[in-house]
Amino acid sequence: MPLLATTPVDRMKGPYPRRWWALLVLCLSLLIVVMANTSLIVAAPDMTKDLGLDSSQLQWVIDGYTVPYAALMLILGAVGDKYSRRGGLLAGLAVFAGGSVMGSLVDSPELVIAARAVMGVGAALIMPATLSLLVASFPRAERARAITAWTATSGLAIAVGPLVAGWLLESHAWGSTFLINVPVAVVAFVAALFLVPPSKAMGMGRLDLVGGLLSIVTVGSLVYAIIEGPHFGWGAGPVAGAVVAGIGLVLFVLWELRHPHPIVNVRMFAQRSFSGSMLAVLMFFLGTFGAIYYATQHLQFVLGYGPLETGVRLLPLAGAVFVGAALTGLLTPRLGMKSMVTAGMALGTVGVLLLVRIDEGSGYGDFLVPFLLLGFAIGLSVSPCTDTIMGHFPERELGVGGGLNDTALELGGSLGIAVLGSVLATGYRDNLGGALGDAGRRLPPEAVETAKDSVGGALAVAEKIAATPQGGAEAARQLAGAAHRAFADSVAHTSLVGGIVMGVGTVLVLLILPGRRRARGAADGLDSSRPAGGFEDPGARGSSPEDAAVSRVP
Repeated sequence: MPLLATTPVDRMKGPYPRRWWALLVLCLSLLIVVMANTSLIVAAPDMTKDLGLDSSQLQWVIDGYTVPYAALMLILGAVGDKYSRRGGLLAGLAVFAGGSVMGSLVDSPELVIAARAVMGVGAALIMPATLSLLVASFPRAERARAITAWTATSGLAIAVGPLVAGWLLESHAWGSTFLINVPVAVVAFVAALFLVPPSKAMGMGRLDLVGGLLSIVTVGSLVYAIIEGPHFGWGAGPVAGAVVAGIGLVLFVLWELRHPHPIVNVRMFAQRSFSGSMLAVLMFFLGTFGAIYYATQHLQFVLGYGPLETGVRLLPLAGAVFVGAALTGLLTPRLGMKSMVTAGMALGTVGVLLLVRIDEGSGYGDFLVPFLLLGFAIGLSVSPCTDTIMGHFPERELGVGGGLNDTALELGGSLGIAVLGSVLATGYRDNLGGALGDAGRRLPPEAVETAKDSVGGALAVAEKIAATPQGGAEAARQLAGAAHRAFADSVAHTSLVGGIVMGVGTVLVLLILPGRRRARGAADGLDSSRPAGGFEDPGARGSSPEDAAVSRVP
């Protein structure tokens, strides 16, 4: 076998011998894409102080990455399918590393947001390429196990990002958290040349550029509205974004239904196993990412943990992901995909609802069980969903399948952070006034407004008050205590909202996903009368997509 991986997958006589090493490279690439957001969570306080970020700027430092990432994944996945999936991965790693270097060097909010957007473009190339290359490199009997490892990597990144970023922030500035990605991207780039085989679709035809453009406009406008509306009010910009997203979605569906080679065959959404899996991914990450986002803030701002201490305390979540992923590989063949997905979503719902107990006296122990349940739920349910979604796509559309799966994931995470973050911010602002009581009347109005903007702002105001003769330590203590109480109460209220949303999502997924017998009957009918341009059955002839996903678990 040559040292460099130069033989395309479709020209190999048997399974690719280095496929498990290739999986390691793909998981390494995925790791930095997820770490780019999780590491920023612990770096946000230092960035806020150093750059003087207001709440709007901080939100866009986080979400400047999300908009291009979510909007471009579908079309870039299709480009990878047509020309080169490995080429897409390599280009994405190069762009991502360049954006990371830029982010470490700039010193203004606008340039940091621009750097994050460049990283988002790189992520949009990397993410669908990792999943499509995985499916192309592994035989069907091994794909479920490989996808389980891919899913577990996402859970690992949730904890590793804050842990490594926290370690760096102990002795370096926040710019070092961007540089985490560079050596990993370089190693993944070089290793991909040696270990990841080339792959592209055969006989794909011309790209559906109009459909790709409509998908960019639709998803980009939707994510913009999701970010801006809940946090900063439904003014002209967010409303226009929502309207454009709605019109774009209608035009996209109409265009795809008429196009002979659509970028996405929207008829797949009529299949319950596919639409139920997509909904499960979206709803699951809405609840879990939102909960992890505000729980991490509570650890830092209320409990006073430093960045490294916060990262260490997220490690049980990552460990639980691996346990859940191992268990789903054993139980899915026996119990079925529907049972595992709904069980995972139900456990995740319980994990979020347990945070309703949080108050100002809560310690880390009150977060430990929710973290364990959320991690276990991620490992248990996400892998079967991803395997089922990818199983609906023929070999020539694996990049599109990966892009669609990852778009659902990213939309869910964006919705969770934006919607639950908005509920949290509104509750905190309303609670702080009551928590301050008479002490609030003795503070300057501008100080009160800054304190109401965020718990981090309140603690910064308290530090300034403690250093002034007219303020003093007692006034600072009262403000900090009020901010802690208000934020803890908001965490409890937001968790109730998030738990209800996840509970409703769990019921919907339970109703939509077909059982084994019904899925098999639907697939039999589809197999004999598949429409032109329709999807190919992922399993053996006459089997259901769900059964095909189950059969691939060794």
